[in-house]
Amino acid sequence: MDWGRAKTVLIFAFLLLNILLGFQLMDNLEEQLSTSNTTAELPAETLSLMKQKGIELTAALPLETPKLHDLTYSIRNEKEAAEEKPLQTPVDTRIIFSPSELAEQLGSQIPELDQYVFDSMTSTDHVFVLYRRAEGRPMFDVRLELLYSNQKITAYRQVLVDLNDGGDSAKQTVLSAAQVVQILADKYLPNNSVITDVELGYHGQIFDSETQVAAPTWRILLEDGPPYYVDAISGKVAADSGQQPES
Repeated sequence: MDWGRAKTVLIFAFLLLNILLGFQLMDNLEEQLSTSNTTAELPAETLSLMKQKGIELTAALPLETPKLHDLTYSIRNEKEAAEEKPLQTPVDTRIIFSPSELAEQLGSQIPELDQYVFDSMTSTDHVFVLYRRAEGRPMFDVRLELLYSNQKITAYRQVLVDLNDGGDSAKQTVLSAAQVVQILADKYLPNNSVITDVELGYHGQIFDSETQVAAPTWRILLEDGPPYYVDAISGKVAADSGQQPES
């Protein structure tokens, strides 16, 4: 027997095995890190409940818990907000992914465009959705919709608002994203739900009134089903989700 050749074959086989084991270890580490990023902040009892109900969390949970207060604002163009307004010059849809190009191409055609930020999670076929920003966070009830077809943005619908000062509303520390997920998993989410996005912003019911109020709110999006809005101070689930608020 040629022992030198046999030794070479064995060394090569062990080397190949080590490489395969290394790739498997990397995959396991990546999976663990992904799980850690999404569930590390959740208590063990919540994770157990989610497992029992088949609830999956694919979104990374924000760690921030800032102090926020209610916003008050008035809708400037209430009668025109739902109207579709054609653009004088249609533009390529690719500009939506570049804030500078978006401002350059549409800033002269759409008022206050720089106050709105693109939201890929709620955009759909033929409609790009942008939300008005206030204090760096989205106002989920104040939208700008860019309508497109054949890779061209051709028209838009827009809600314009005037923000008022904070008034007597005191800033309060918001609930963490993990606490909100715990509330929803415990009482609201149906079995086999998949949470795809968790974001902190402002939300409130629109009243037939000159002044509107939007409270700090966590928006939770699911892979299938309507969004859930959870008051970031009280933890009550907003009626928009189709659920009754917690008592």
